[in-house]
Parts: sequence; structure tokens; C-alpha cells
Amino acid sequence: MRISTAQMFHQTSSNVLKGQSATSQILEQLASGKKVNTAGDDPVAAAGINNLNQQSALTSQFLKNIDYATGSLAVSESKIGSAETLIQSMQEGMLRSVNGTLTDADRQTIADEMRSSLEELMSIANSKDESGNNLFGGFNTQGDPFSFDNNGKVVYSGDSGIRDTIVASGVTVGSNIPGDSVFMNAANALGDYSVNYSAAQQGSFTVESANVIDATLPVAGDYSFAFADDGAGGLELNVTDSLGVVTTIPNFDPSQPVTVDGIELQFKGTPIAGDTFSMSPETQSNIFDTLNSAISLLEDGAKLNSPQGQSEMAQLLNNVNSGQELMANSRSVAGNSLKSLESYTSSHKEDQLINQSALSLLEDLDYAEAITEFEKQQLALNAVSSVFSKVGSTSLFDYI
Repeated sequence: MRISTAQMFHQTSSNVLKGQSATSQILEQLASGKKVNTAGDDPVAAAGINNLNQQSALTSQFLKNIDYATGSLAVSESKIGSAETLIQSMQEGMLRSVNGTLTDADRQTIADEMRSSLEELMSIANSKDESGNNLFGGFNTQGDPFSFDNNGKVVYSGDSGIRDTIVASGVTVGSNIPGDSVFMNAANALGDYSVNYSAAQQGSFTVESANVIDATLPVAGDYSFAFADDGAGGLELNVTDSLGVVTTIPNFDPSQPVTVDGIELQFKGTPIAGDTFSMSPETQSNIFDTLNSAISLLEDGAKLNSPQGQSEMAQLLNNVNSGQELMANSRSVAGNSLKSLESYTSSHKEDQLINQSALSLLEDLDYAEAITEFEKQQLALNAVSSVFSKVGSTSLFDYI
């Protein structure tokens, strides 16, 4: 077979270039520490690496979201705990105030302490996160969500919005606790109505509960109640609805529930003839108005020492208990969310570890193998180059 000089040059130079290309590729791998730098190096491995990188990026974003939600919920949970401590202290002050040995000055001191604690409670309710957003404003993140109006009643300018954070594919967790679910929406301790006791009250009694047991019967609006002598040594209870219709309940027994217009009332204590009270529809109470009313009652020593004041204080104490239950439930929600976030964090970190291991198998370079291959390529390239230089310089005149 006859080989032309041009053909020999072409084949030999091609082999040299291939050797140089292979050597260059190994040098690139050694420099990057990866055996797959482009899709051309290994198309199948490159596709797997791309998928794993996308999964890792998504998992990293989930972890960032979880970090934000965890920080917000942890601060909220701590603030609610501080609020519970304050309210517990104020409740103790209310209980001390009914001690008959205290003077008006003593009660005023308790009222002043409670007023200071109420301001601190308001400050907690208006707390901000590290970004300056309201912790307890719902979707309303700017401005103070809680304030008192000119009548001393609390106004909530936030909403019930829960800011969801995506923590896994198709999974969201609320990163905030709305203020109304912490401070505003406590159940009325009496049930469906609040009671207004009369300043002329002489008997020692309270309404323990007022619940609608048949929603089709009550007349909308307020009800008024009056105890009267039944002429036989007992009492009757006259109930007047908002339309002026009077219902008389004979043989009143405070130990037994009373039902009128589908409303069931339970009493405690002993009313006397001439005592009156009224009821207004009210299914919820808020801790701010409850505590503010308690402070006002403490500042009116004469009223607090009366049967009316004692009955009102009992009702306020019950509503404080209801407010504490609402806060405890809200704190539980925050705690459960934090526990859930912790679980997702562990799961994502395990996924990251698995992804990194799989990614390492696909793209990380075996340096010992790569260096060995580099030496082989260098030896082959040197051999080809050496032979090519000798053959290329051969001339027929050398043999004549």
C-alpha cells in the first residue's frame, strides 16, 4: 500500500491534535475539580446534574422561607408569653382589690399599676418585626394595629389575614398570628349576652351564664330583668324584651336555671325584691376593654364596695380568664407552627445531603484517576510528536 506524504502529515497531525484536546480536557477537569464541565463531556450525567442543581436551589429557597417564618413566629410566641405574664399580674391585682381591708388609696395604687401594665400590653400588641412590619396586624403591616378611642375603647385597625409562607412543594405555613385572634376575639365568659348591673342593687348575686338555647326565639336587642315580691314570701322575675313585652317567671329559685325566649340564665347568690339588671347581646370580649373597665372600677371605691361593683368585678374576672384562654390558644398555634417548621427543616436538610451525594457521584473528579489519565495522554502525545518529527524530517537524499 502506498502512503503519500500529504496523507501521512494529515493523519499524524490529526492524532497530535486529538492528543492535545484530550490533554486539555483533563487539565480543565483538574482545574475545576469536576469531571463534567459541559454537556458534551457526558450528556446523560449533565442532565442529571442539572436536575439535582434545580432541586438543591428549590430546597435552599424553602429553607430561607422557613428561616423567615421561624423568626417571625418565634418573636410572636415570645410576645404572647410576655402578654400572658402581664395579664396574670393584673388579674392578681383585681383579686386583691376585692379584699375588704383595703383602703381606697390601696385600690388606687393597684389601679395605677394596672394602668401601667395595660400600656405595656398595648405596646406588645403593636410590636414590630426586624423589618418594621406589625407582628399582630394581619395583612396590615404598617401603622399601629391597636389604639384606644376617645371613649377608652380599643380599636383594632388590622385584619384576620394570615401571611402564608411556602415551606415545601404544595405546603404553606402561616408566618404570623393575627392580633384579633390574640387580643380581641375572646369568648364572652357569660355566653351570648353581657350583663349590666343596677346601681340600686341590694342583693348579692351574679349572672353566671346567659346562653341562647333556641335561636328562633330571642327578640333582637336588650332585655331587662326585675325581681319582685310574689306576696307569698318568695320572688318572681319579670323580664321585658326590647319590644316591651313582659314575661313573668314565678317562684324564682336562684339555684335553678331560668329560660325565657329561648335564653337560659344561670344565677349565683341571692337577689332581693327590687333588684334589677339588663342584658345586651354580646358573644365576644376583648382583653383591653375588660382590663380598662376593671381599672375604672378600682378607681371608683364606692362602686367597687357595693353589690353592683362586686357583681361587675366577678364578670370582669371571668372575661379575663376567657382572654387568657384565647392567648394560650394563639400561643399554641404559634408553637405548633414552629414545630412543623422544624420538621420541614430537618426533611429539607436530609434532601440536601442526599442531593449533594448524588451530585458528587455525577460530577466530582477522581483526582488519582484523572492524573493517571493525564500522564498516559502526555506519554502518548510525546510519543506521537517524537515519531512525527523524525518521520517528517526523513528525506530520500539521506539514503543516496
